[in-house]
Amino acid sequence: MASFHILDHQSQKMDEKAQPHPIEQELSASSTGLQTDSIGFDDEHLALMSNLVPNLSDMIKRARRAALFEHQMTNLTAFKLYPKAIFFSFIFSLAIVMDGYDTSLLSSLYAYPEFQRRFGEKLVNGTYSITSSWQSGLQNGTQAGQILGLMFAGAIADRFGYRRTMFTALTLVIGFVFVLFFATNVQMLFAGEFLCGLPWGMFQILTTTYAADVSPVVLKPYLTTYVNLCWVTGQFISAGVLRGFLSRPDEWAWRIPYAIQWAWPIPILVGVSFAPESPWWLVRHGREEEARRSLLRLSSATARADSGYDVDDAIALIILTDAQEKVVRRGTSYLDCFKGVDLRRTEITCCVWMIQVFCGISFAGNVTYFLQQVGFDNNQSFSFGLGVNGIAWIGTISSWLVMQRVGRRSLYVYGLGVMLIVLTMIGFLAIPTNTPAINYASVALMMIYVFAYDITVGPVGYCLVSEIPSTRLRIKTATLARNAYNLSSIGANFLNPPILNPTAWNLKGKGGFIWAGLCLLCFAWSLLRLPEPKGRTPAEIDVLFDRKISARHFASVPVDLFRSASYCLTMERSRSEKSSH
Repeated sequence: MASFHILDHQSQKMDEKAQPHPIEQELSASSTGLQTDSIGFDDEHLALMSNLVPNLSDMIKRARRAALFEHQMTNLTAFKLYPKAIFFSFIFSLAIVMDGYDTSLLSSLYAYPEFQRRFGEKLVNGTYSITSSWQSGLQNGTQAGQILGLMFAGAIADRFGYRRTMFTALTLVIGFVFVLFFATNVQMLFAGEFLCGLPWGMFQILTTTYAADVSPVVLKPYLTTYVNLCWVTGQFISAGVLRGFLSRPDEWAWRIPYAIQWAWPIPILVGVSFAPESPWWLVRHGREEEARRSLLRLSSATARADSGYDVDDAIALIILTDAQEKVVRRGTSYLDCFKGVDLRRTEITCCVWMIQVFCGISFAGNVTYFLQQVGFDNNQSFSFGLGVNGIAWIGTISSWLVMQRVGRRSLYVYGLGVMLIVLTMIGFLAIPTNTPAINYASVALMMIYVFAYDITVGPVGYCLVSEIPSTRLRIKTATLARNAYNLSSIGANFLNPPILNPTAWNLKGKGGFIWAGLCLLCFAWSLLRLPEPKGRTPAEIDVLFDRKISARHFASVPVDLFRSASYCLTMERSRSEKSSH
């Protein structure tokens, strides 16, 4: 590697003459916080890393300083230091607004009169309805496209970087929206949903992993859960647009909502063209000097001087984390996600996103269609739907305040517990004969459910998916996880429409019992298998997984990455003695 060129060798030599070796000094100082029961890089891994990283002891000195800086960084310092990282992460994540917009648009259009007339079938009572099979088919067409798009994104982004891949996805979505806008039958609509699913799938993985790559530990909860906020914002905009065009008696009532998707890609394309590439991606490809420039672009020069931030220290920590993962994992293919300790990390990441489906959001979150089936008119249904999306938005914002204090695991488990209770109550309310009071009570419970979901499982899932995988396998693991989510969504799309559709099972609120059973399984898994990564750097999370620390003890085990750093000093001295002889 060329990383040693970053270091200031002249100042290091002056320091060595004036004081003991920095690693010896740090290891002997009580202020380092070294604990005898802590875990860190072991000697075997350090020996292998020394073959990958020149001047390993100097790099360890810098990386240790960077890790300490990360742990001591406050929210205020991080916001001042990384305003550009926040801005460009926000630009990338805006692409998810389109994904959330169309997901909500399609499910809500099932209850849209003009859409039903164009693409539905006439019922015996004279009204029109999209059949249960086509409801499932249209939604699954989108999911199938997203699965392929995700797999492409995982491979392409690893090779060509985030910026180029995002640029490609944005260009594709501009073209594919034409198919939806000009659809004349349900088959053409299916083709459009499938094609648009390709770039939407790419957005889902690129936004989350880019946010994780450009942000320090303290900002990760905000920037990764902002992706969920963009999703909710898209759904909120969709509900507002549909409510506004509800009274329009022609085909433009549904064509204009599809056309609105053209408003997003162009400004995002402009922002992405100016965004710096991920420094982690650049280091993985041996481009350390470019990674250094990327970090400088992502941070504020004034704040760097005020806070004592050293970009070379940050690069050293990235280089050592990458080297540690190389000696433990070696490969970066999809197959490597299922090898060794990474199998556990893949399981956790996949389950975290699958739970977003199996906890029942497709049932309790589909408020507009549910309300129509229990007797509410169109205006009431879409107004309530708009209100529920507003609640979801507030819930996601609230998660930013709660997550830093409660932690990922606790928030996730508590949220599932609340949703389990709410789903069960919705089921029991549907047993008596429907009355206006019961229907309003069901709506109130659905609002509580949506708020609970969007303050816990919804946003926390994005944060966990970015933190649990190793950095070298992050985009591949997250791709597999999102595809697990999409496959789960396909199953939910076959299950949920018959529960609510009047031409199928027509269970209405009693469907809460079915989803409560699945939510119970999610709660049990989270309690047993979900670890707490709050406040850990990627290298520290690597060590905890490599040492097979259980989920229950993940938060309590102390980690000092460089407790064995004296080994490097001994090794280098031994090499020096041999070369002198």
